Amino acid sequence: MSPPKRRGRPPSQLARARILKAAHDILIEDGFGRLTVEAVASKSGVGKPTIYRQWANACELAMAALMSGDSGTIEEDAINLRSALTVQMRSLIQAFATTRGRQIAMTLAAADPESEFTKAFRNQVILSSREAGRALLIEAAARGEIMLPQNLEVLLDMMYGPVFYRLLVGHRPLDASLAENIVAIALKVVVASP
Repeated sequence: MSPPKRRGRPPSQLARARILKAAHDILIEDGFGRLTVEAVASKSGVGKPTIYRQWANACELAMAALMSGDSGTIEEDAINLRSALTVQMRSLIQAFATTRGRQIAMTLAAADPESEFTKAFRNQVILSSREAGRALLIEAAARGEIMLPQNLEVLLDMMYGPVFYRLLVGHRPLDASLAENIVAIALKVVVASP
C-alpha cells in the first residue's frame, strides 16, 4: 500500500537537501536525543510544515538524515548492477559503522517494536534500502543484464538481512567486504540466461 499523498505543494530538492544536511549535522554533532524538528527547522532555515510534509516525526527525519550522509553516487551512463549494488550496500554499511550509527543500533535493540523509533528505522532504513535495491535489480533486468528470480522478495531478504543482522546482533563487523560478498552471492542468483 502506498503512503497517502501529502497536502500542499511538494518541497523543492534544495529545501530537502538543506533539511537533511541540517539534520545530519545535528545527529553527528549532538546526537539523536537533540535532533528535533524545531532544531532542524532553525538550522536549515526551512519551515516546520515543509519538514512535516516529508517526514512524520523527528525519528523518521533522523533515520533519513543518517542514510543521507556520505551516500555513494553512481554515474548513470556507466552503471552496471554489480557496481550499483556495491555502492548502495557500502553506503548502508558505512552509515551504521559510524559512532552515531552504532548508538542508533544499540537504541534500536532496546526499543519497543511498535515505537516511533522502530517504525522510523523500518520505514526509512530497511524498507527504503530494499526499494532502492529492487529498483536496481529491475533496471538491470530491463537492460538484459540479469533475469529476476520468481520470488524477488526472498532475494531482497537475502541481500539486506545480513546487514541488519550484523547491525543488531554484533557478532561480526560491518565492513566493505560484507557489501562485496553480499553482491557477489546475489549476482549468482540472478545471472542472465544464455
